[in-house]
Amino acid sequence: MDRRAFLSSAAGVFALTQTLKSNEQELKKNGKSAILLWMGGGPSTMDIWDLKPDSPTGGPFRPIPTSGDVEICEHMPMMAKQMHNMAIIRSMSTREADHTRGRYYMHTGYTPNPSIKHPSYGSVISKQLENENIKIPQFVSVNGGSMGAGFLGAEYAPFLVNSDGRVKNLDIKIDARFYKRMQYLDMLENNFIKSNRGLLPREHQKVLKKTLDVLTSKQMDAMKVANEPEAVKERYGDNGFGKGCLMARRLVEVGIPFIEVGLGGWDNHQNIFPTLKDTRLPVLDRGMSALVEDLEQRGLLKDTVVIWMGEFSRTPQINANVGRDHWAASWSVVVGGGGMNGGISVGSTSEDGKSVEGIAYSSQDIMASVCNALNISLKTTFTSNNGRPMKIANSGRIIKELFAGL
Repeated sequence: MDRRAFLSSAAGVFALTQTLKSNEQELKKNGKSAILLWMGGGPSTMDIWDLKPDSPTGGPFRPIPTSGDVEICEHMPMMAKQMHNMAIIRSMSTREADHTRGRYYMHTGYTPNPSIKHPSYGSVISKQLENENIKIPQFVSVNGGSMGAGFLGAEYAPFLVNSDGRVKNLDIKIDARFYKRMQYLDMLENNFIKSNRGLLPREHQKVLKKTLDVLTSKQMDAMKVANEPEAVKERYGDNGFGKGCLMARRLVEVGIPFIEVGLGGWDNHQNIFPTLKDTRLPVLDRGMSALVEDLEQRGLLKDTVVIWMGEFSRTPQINANVGRDHWAASWSVVVGGGGMNGGISVGSTSEDGKSVEGIAYSSQDIMASVCNALNISLKTTFTSNNGRPMKIANSGRIIKELFAGL
């Protein structure tokens, strides 16, 4: 092959490579996001989303009508106005009623395995929707530890912040002195890399550069919820969960693919009804309803999936301490946005709430449905660190009622 032919061929290969790369980037810039509202401790869904007022197991709360074709708890009046946007999956049935195992399973779709660490849904989705125009981490966890990236690696691990946007151990003043010191450090690292000391120095430099990009990016302003008008902050609630929901909306506007907002305090083995009425439900109602309403009004909800869930629910049977214990056999998860059908319930439970009637759904099925709403192919397969192929959503089923035409 002569020089001209070689150059022509090389140019063609380069052009094809760039086209394929461009197509991949367009897929990752499809503007989709997901927000997981994580209820740590296991909330009693029978007292929130699937009430049984005529059953001895039902408790004192009454159902109220909503803007959708469902009823929910009387202590969720603001969220009742947003239920046309949300669907209640009332026939969840999962196996893990232990906090640690349930948290792992509901975040990954897999039961814990000592030989492998599975990636959380946040890590999977942020990888699939990764946008290289975003300089800050693309999986942000507010008010909680979430679950890690497993075999996908630290690049897709959750970035932990509190509800005021502060990052632990990163309280650094960005000024001229800081930039000067970074220049000196970069020069030292370059010299070290040139001395052929292996891959570690180069990898360290990449991590350092990414950290610098995070610290100096204007996109970090999305975490500064204090900049919002007082009326907006009041509507979300002056508490960690309300601020976290407000931050989630701001991060979606920037283009972050996955945000998790934590609200704990649901492990109610005693005095469950005053705890829910006076503390947990008012906080949940205000923050969640403001988030869904804002996403809809700003035209963001059609491209943003909202998921509400915990690691399991509470027993239908009320115990001797007027509480409910761990229960995974029959409970509810709430989803909405991303083009999914709202204002509906999917599946049901028996009159006493102790069993699922009809099709039972799993963590994998929720994830498969979320991926479908985000235009992520369910044929996607990852390779674990022990060489095993693993399908996205652990081969879960799409919940057909959530989508028109399925």
